[in-house]
Amino acid sequence: MTLRRKLLLVALCTLALPVAGWLYVRQMETLLREGQAQALLASANAVARSLVVTGAVAPAPGRGWYVQQAPNPITVDGYGDDWAPLTPWSQPLGAHGKLLLAVDDDGLYLYADVRDTRRTRADADDANALAADHLILVLGNAEGRRRYLLASAAPGPLTARPLDPPVEGLPELIAAQWQEDGSGYRVELRLPHDLKLRTLGVGVYDAAAGGDRLAADTRPLLGYSDKLAGELAQLVPDRVQARVLAPQGWLLARSGRLNTMPGSDGQPGWFAALVYRSLLATRLEDANLWAQDVPRLDTREVAEAGAGQPVSVWRSGEERGSVVLAAAVPIEHAGQIGGVLLLEQASRSVPLLANRALFGLLLTSFGVLLVAGGILLLFATRLSLRLGRLRNAAERAQLNDGRLDGLFERGKFPMTDAPDEIGDLARSFERLFEVVGSYTDYLRTLASKLSHELNTPLAIVKSSLDNLEHAALPAEAQPYLARARDGAARLGALVRAMSESSRMERSILAAEPEDVDLRDVVRGCADAYRPLIGARRLDCTLPDAPLPLHCAPELIAQALDKLLDNALSFTPQDGWLRITLRSTPDGAEIELANQGPLLPAAMQGRLFDSLVSLRDKATPGDAPHLGLGLYVVRLVAERHGGIASARNLDDGSGVAFTLRLRGMPRQRLSG
Repeated sequence: MTLRRKLLLVALCTLALPVAGWLYVRQMETLLREGQAQALLASANAVARSLVVTGAVAPAPGRGWYVQQAPNPITVDGYGDDWAPLTPWSQPLGAHGKLLLAVDDDGLYLYADVRDTRRTRADADDANALAADHLILVLGNAEGRRRYLLASAAPGPLTARPLDPPVEGLPELIAAQWQEDGSGYRVELRLPHDLKLRTLGVGVYDAAAGGDRLAADTRPLLGYSDKLAGELAQLVPDRVQARVLAPQGWLLARSGRLNTMPGSDGQPGWFAALVYRSLLATRLEDANLWAQDVPRLDTREVAEAGAGQPVSVWRSGEERGSVVLAAAVPIEHAGQIGGVLLLEQASRSVPLLANRALFGLLLTSFGVLLVAGGILLLFATRLSLRLGRLRNAAERAQLNDGRLDGLFERGKFPMTDAPDEIGDLARSFERLFEVVGSYTDYLRTLASKLSHELNTPLAIVKSSLDNLEHAALPAEAQPYLARARDGAARLGALVRAMSESSRMERSILAAEPEDVDLRDVVRGCADAYRPLIGARRLDCTLPDAPLPLHCAPELIAQALDKLLDNALSFTPQDGWLRITLRSTPDGAEIELANQGPLLPAAMQGRLFDSLVSLRDKATPGDAPHLGLGLYVVRLVAERHGGIASARNLDDGSGVAFTLRLRGMPRQRLSG
């Protein structure tokens, strides 16, 4: 991974800033909501105590029958069409029935629907009426209570028969309608307003199931109270909707309406509302459970308040972007819970403030992130460029033979004057190359120095051996004299090779380039070699188009001479040689291939070093003779900005030496 990518990864750590900001805004939003919830709960408790003190809500022992407001006129016919709007809030009656109660200006209506597929029929006046399927209706007022029997042998109108003595204020006869089908029967009746009922009881008797024939579930009557709603309106704070509910959630009174109109701060857009619900207010109840015009609220919070536990909840508002805070507290008197007070307050300020804080923080964080990332990217780019310059300079400073190039020798190593750590590194490289350059120069001149110093003692040894030849020596000393002369000859050859190597290096460096067609140089060399190779075959392959190159043609010819001399040492008398000239994108390539033994793997990396050979003596046919000649080839290639290489042919028939040339630099005339 590059340094630039590493610094970019480090820059990504600044993403923790918007995450921390989001957590902070979310925590602040939670604290703000909790503060509002506590304030609304305190207001709800105060209103509930006021309702208890004024006696507006009395303790309700047990459960009651809830009487709904009839939304349309009801016709007493035994059918449930008129009751359809009220059916979702029907009350359970017995094991298989449901009960609906409604009131309007004409009176109190009762509709009972009993599911019973096995029927036992009898009229209310029959002697065995209590043994058949029937309903028991119980009416109670301040004077007492009275039971009535409702039974019919066939669909149609019926008259309820009283089972108890008369009670003042309660009717003697009650008219009703009885309808039935295969699934059960339905009873519908109307009671006048002037009965002033306090309790009402309804019992269902199934002859097939048995049980108490006169049993009835008697409860107090509950309903919406305009008087309670008026008192509630005087106690509730502004812009707050209040509802008084029975412990089971039935609506007893209501005051105020939720203010869902946009405030002075405007209305949140769909994206802001989505962000608020997704990132901040992740726990909002569904608004459908808290509808404003239903007679009963069946929610967990109302049930908890009905059990005596105050609770608050945030829910979604009916309008986009709004939220509603609801606080439910029990209305408790002398340890008995008479109902539940529910206060609801619409809020747009919380989402708006939270969204604005979140968006502002995110914009600031991402702005800081972009600036920090850009600064780090620029810093990483500049640092990478500086390190790249240092790397390129280090790679160019030293040539393949260990010598330093002219750029470094002129003291142009980059960034040595920088005051930072990269400058220290550049100065360290500079000192290192100075030491390496000095040592390389010493090694380069060592051969000429040794050849010069060895010439005098070598001449003394030779003259001494010459004098010994003229002296009378025993026969057994003659072999030692021959060996000494052979060793001196070999030492002399080595000294001459060292001197020749130094001279060739100087001559190659001093060669003057010119523009030539490289085809002419290679063709001329090939034509000159054919008379010298005997019976061997020499092929020369040249490109069709001219191949111009700015080079020293005499050096290239000298390199080809060395390659040919090396190839002739290993090519059989009837073998072949092949010279190929090719054009490359940056110059030219000359390849000399010959038939013969393959190169040893251990020698392929050292073929072009100076004075390298596998044998002490260059005996033809004994081993590859790789010495000073290939070193000259390497020097010529490097002088032309290229390299020299050797490889075994793919078919194993011989070896190929390649000379890659890019041309010599052109000299500028100083004016």
